Amino acid sequence: MSGQSAAVSKTHCQASFPSDERVAWTCVQVTGEKTLTALGPYLWDVLRFNRIDRMHALRGAYLKVPVMPSDMVGFTPMPTTLAQAKEYPRYILVDRAEEFLGAYEFGALKFSLPVATGRHNSTPAGIFHILARDRWHRSSPYTISGTDIPYPMFWGMKFSTAGSGRGLWFHSRDMPGYPASHGCIGLYDEEMQARFYKYPPDPHLMDSKRLYQWVFGENAETPQVYPKGLDGILVEIK
Repeated sequence: MSGQSAAVSKTHCQASFPSDERVAWTCVQVTGEKTLTALGPYLWDVLRFNRIDRMHALRGAYLKVPVMPSDMVGFTPMPTTLAQAKEYPRYILVDRAEEFLGAYEFGALKFSLPVATGRHNSTPAGIFHILARDRWHRSSPYTISGTDIPYPMFWGMKFSTAGSGRGLWFHSRDMPGYPASHGCIGLYDEEMQARFYKYPPDPHLMDSKRLYQWVFGENAETPQVYPKGLDGILVEIK
């Protein structure tokens, strides 16, 4: 790609996923914003393939860049149909090996999104229900690094209570390209990043909002608890 940095050894792109083999790619070191600009309209697809956000794709980061950029368009490692989801209006499948989730309607894939799950398999496997929602949720035990600001877990959907009693949520977070949470499942939210990290200046990626509104609708702003789990939706984590 014109203006792109030279390829380096693939060993520098350490984060690996089973679906990496579906696309021919080279490992490129990002030298600045011009490297990302050179990706043109394929930027968003490349970021999804790397499970990384723009904030982490700068200052020496390594990216897997397709040999043929068009191979990235519509990339997803998630199955297009899911037999166990056919009876459910909403079904979320999280694949920890792929760091991706699929959103299914009566077994058909509606959309898929990259995620950041827990380090050291701290995101549990199993079948779960949505137990609560909170558009403006914030963490109690964790803060933004280097500050005393509670970490913003916006567009939050609680799916489990860990053994310690703390909740595990789908929520907005920064996306470094590998498992990085304390058990929650994080998704892109560049509006949150622009507010708290001052980057990027032009928020675009809003996967946490997309998933939340797919489950609850566009006007679901009020926090709510579902003691028996939200009807019509299941969460499967494998």
